[in-house]
Amino acid sequence: MARTDERFREAFNSLLDRCEALVPGDQLPAELALAADLEVSRTVVRAALERMQAEGLIEWNGRQKTLVRLPKATDRLAVQADQISPEELERQFLDWILRFDVAPRTALNVTYLAKTFRVTAYGLQEFLASLSRFGLVRRRPRGGWELVGFTRDYAVELSDFRMVLELNAVSHVISLPPSDPIWDRLAVLEADHRQLAAEIDTRYHDFSLLDERFHTTIGKTVRNRFASEFQKVITLVFHYHYQWDKKDERERNTAAVGEHLRLIEALQARDEQAALAAAREHLQTSKQTLLNSLRIHALP
Repeated sequence: MARTDERFREAFNSLLDRCEALVPGDQLPAELALAADLEVSRTVVRAALERMQAEGLIEWNGRQKTLVRLPKATDRLAVQADQISPEELERQFLDWILRFDVAPRTALNVTYLAKTFRVTAYGLQEFLASLSRFGLVRRRPRGGWELVGFTRDYAVELSDFRMVLELNAVSHVISLPPSDPIWDRLAVLEADHRQLAAEIDTRYHDFSLLDERFHTTIGKTVRNRFASEFQKVITLVFHYHYQWDKKDERERNTAAVGEHLRLIEALQARDEQAALAAAREHLQTSKQTLLNSLRIHALP
């Protein structure tokens, strides 16, 4: 697809995004204002407006551009730009939130964020709608999106909910038969943890990735669509918090490796009570580390 056509398609879809915040009968801004807002030429804006008129979205008489109906999904044009995957968008956006680059209650500029994360505005709108279920963003009363923010209260609530999910997953693992793939995966995880422990002085930065893999492996044994959705955010939050606080990082990661190994050993022994106790200990430590990381990161 030629770059000019791609720019037209992106501008057209962005205009549709703006129309979604209006009601039929409202007026669209002047062409110059739209061109400046969309960062395209007046020629591209006029082409987009002409298509909107042809599709019955607006009535265009002179300088009056009246919205006739709200856009539908079928009105949008496909864009074949070099875009990131949905998984990468999720990681980049949550990283942006968790690193406190944006204050809570900040309005989210969809056009700017779409360009920043290399996705279509429509794709970003869909992503924000899915993320709103986790309480990190919300719709504004008059249209658009607002960041709720990652606060201490959010961290506490998320940690407590994580405890419920992961203790349930631990009990579920204990109930699985010897033929289940989880036992081979735990054996591999045990070997990887022991190797990291032996090389911890030089490889302690590698723990965050191993931690993510460890918790994901256990969590995925529970086939529950609701738990899976929240596990995405939980995993990302607790993965990133290891990267914020560098104080005593080697000592903290060494202790966490030991906590993981105690849990793995209890699971392999099919000792549910010991496994639950090890999981509680590790999750409480992880919760405290997260809260400490928030304080460290908030310092000027």
